[in-house]
Amino acid sequence: MKAVILAAGVASRLRPLTNNIPKCLLKVGDKSILERTIDNLVKNKISEIIVVTGFLREMIVDFLTQKYPKLKFTFIFNEKYDSTNNIYSLWLAKSEMLGYEMLLMDSDIIFDSRIIGQLISSEYENNLALRSSENLSEEEIKCLLNNDGSIKEIGKLINPEEAVGESIGIEKFSKELVLRLYTILDRKILDEKEVNIFYEAAFQDTMNSGAKIFPVDVKEYKCMEIDTIEDFEIAAQVAKKMM
Repeated sequence: MKAVILAAGVASRLRPLTNNIPKCLLKVGDKSILERTIDNLVKNKISEIIVVTGFLREMIVDFLTQKYPKLKFTFIFNEKYDSTNNIYSLWLAKSEMLGYEMLLMDSDIIFDSRIIGQLISSEYENNLALRSSENLSEEEIKCLLNNDGSIKEIGKLINPEEAVGESIGIEKFSKELVLRLYTILDRKILDEKEVNIFYEAAFQDTMNSGAKIFPVDVKEYKCMEIDTIEDFEIAAQVAKKMM
């Protein structure tokens, strides 16, 4: 299994904090967001890590290679980081991921390390971390379920009152689904030129074509996406409750 961390964005909603530093290198408590993510991967015995960089990429490369000299990093540069969304960054990792299981994650979340363990030990080979909740808004990536418990729809436009919860930005896919996903990503990026949408649109297409992705409810463990100054200000307190 390889982990893919998407860390290309400019994080404009966190300015001025991110004027001169990538969002993932902001410190939450005594560790940066990215350091927390890498430590969580190490706790779960994942040592092959692909990092898709963009904004201020040298800072990310320098930090990781100096802090974790024994880990195997592959760095991919999204040179269009200021004009594309995370679907394009994910597509750039294709050559590294075909033939492997994937643990995919965004670089702007802090989360309890046990969430990765839940995904890896799940009875389902294709799953995503979902925080069940009845208190959702338009902002979250929300999910609807089929009768068999698999995900029927995923996206921001789902009615919050109908959704079962929000995807927190961590997914685990089999090598077979990885191949299927990149076939769809090729079409979306190369043929349809959809470079500025969320990668969940590609997940939706795989499910529409018959793939099964199941939610793993992680509500008992703390996790938080950091998008705004307000998020950042409360993140340190949330982090204290994580393992």
